Amino acid sequence: MLCFVALDSMMKLSLATYSVLEVSWARFFFSTVFALLLAGRQMPQLIIAKQPTLQLFRSFMLCVTTAVFNVGIAVVPLPTGTTIMMLTPLLVTLFSALFLGEHVGWRRFSGIGLGLVGAMIVMRVWELAQGQINQGYVLLFSAAITNAIYQTTTRSLRREDPRTTLIYSALVGAFGTSFLLPLFWIWPTWQGWFLFVGSGLAAGLGHLCLIRAYTAAPAAVIAPFYYTSIIWSALAGYVIWQDLPALTTLFGAALIIGSGLYIIWRERNPKVPDVV
Repeated sequence: MLCFVALDSMMKLSLATYSVLEVSWARFFFSTVFALLLAGRQMPQLIIAKQPTLQLFRSFMLCVTTAVFNVGIAVVPLPTGTTIMMLTPLLVTLFSALFLGEHVGWRRFSGIGLGLVGAMIVMRVWELAQGQINQGYVLLFSAAITNAIYQTTTRSLRREDPRTTLIYSALVGAFGTSFLLPLFWIWPTWQGWFLFVGSGLAAGLGHLCLIRAYTAAPAAVIAPFYYTSIIWSALAGYVIWQDLPALTTLFGAALIIGSGLYIIWRERNPKVPDVV
């Protein structure tokens, strides 16, 4: 989670000077370099996927998530953006029920609903009627949806080698953004190169840690650590941009985190009936 917040911070800093396309390209290109170095001599075998269509779709959704997130986070404080993205685990639970046929009882659906209420509070939807709502909130909410689709697809790739999934995640994004890159290219300064390389390294290392974590412990044990990102993002937001989370952000975050932890508890206790 620290790696992912570092990634978000470096992309937000880069977006002050460089285009969304260039920042997204750097994130994927240097993640690809990291993934290929990690694969080493096994790369020819790992590049052959057992489920290529699903791998391509998953990687495309990651590209969309990255692009939409970058546009949104450029105009929204980092802690607020991180809080909205915390909807991802709740939406994954919802999509798993809708598209993968996994059982989700009414109690977990209630938790999802409460988490959505928390997101509405963070986004300050009551300002929508006056036309004052920050469009960055809407983009980040959309990024949470596409990220949940990306995460849900990941559940269907259990037969793949994790390194194969890591390579596809980076390579497809690097390949796709490279076509339009010449139209938006601004030659980076040394600080820009530092942020570009750092974002790719943070992304690759973060995904590697996540994959390793899920192979070492059950998903229900790992999932609560996702919410530590609010701590790292609050620290980064204050140190770099002097941003402090608003009270509405903190209250909404409490609802989202509480809902997520409740759903995780339900998954760890499947014998507890949904109907009492």
